[in-house]
Amino acid sequence: MEKLKLIEKANEVLAEEFEIEVADITPDSNIKETLQLDSLSLVDMVALIEQTFGVKIKSQEVASIQTFDSLYDFIHERISA
Repeated sequence: MEKLKLIEKANEVLAEEFEIEVADITPDSNIKETLQLDSLSLVDMVALIEQTFGVKIKSQEVASIQTFDSLYDFIHERISA
């Protein structure tokens, strides 16, 4: 998947699921703050990304994914492998 399309799709599903505007999502913004995630909704976000893109995110990998840009890179690496 082309990275630009991946970013658009990720932003679209996250904005819809967490009821925010797509415009509120910027590459360098913090995922937890932007989506107002607590520990339970973080699990929901991981499940949504896994289901949408067919990737697996291990619990220890979640901690390294802080910004949307790091999320896009993670997904892109997994689906390109």
